[in-house]
Amino acid sequence: MATQLAEALEILSRTPDTLTSLVQGLSPKWLNGTEGPETWSPYDVVGHMVNAETTNWMVRLNIILDHGESKPFTPFDRFAHKQTSQGKSVEMLLQEFARLRQQNMDTLRSYNLTEADFETLGQHPEFGQVKLGELLATWVVHDLSHIRQIVRVMAKQYTVEVGPWQAYLPIFKEGKS
Repeated sequence: MATQLAEALEILSRTPDTLTSLVQGLSPKWLNGTEGPETWSPYDVVGHMVNAETTNWMVRLNIILDHGESKPFTPFDRFAHKQTSQGKSVEMLLQEFARLRQQNMDTLRSYNLTEADFETLGQHPEFGQVKLGELLATWVVHDLSHIRQIVRVMAKQYTVEVGPWQAYLPIFKEGKS
């Protein structure tokens, strides 16, 4: 499991730079474009990532390490970013995310987690029993999923403009999330 931690850190530590490369300095058309009603823009995704960094991953990891299954996780508000991002530029959100992620990576590394730690159980409010290793793997896939979402949403801003080439671009067939 220690190798999986190293592999997880490879992705988790790169996400801030990846998000910055994708969205920093973009025009409002790119930042605020969506896939339709009730879907997220790249700006929304970055705000969500900031919120998750403060209220989800390390909070839950610490609950597992400190309390095991005896203390269930607080439900995560996936839409809290709508309030917490108000009035902030995407550049501010990206800087905040990078700072928070660096702190979380430093803390995670300092724990010197063992293979046994990854089997430690916690209590998810919806799923029931979950392992610390599953939480860490989910954190990685969460990052990758939202990077993919940003790219998909941006691509769909040019759905009409690509004309008949749409048939050769599978990104247009991907569903909303």
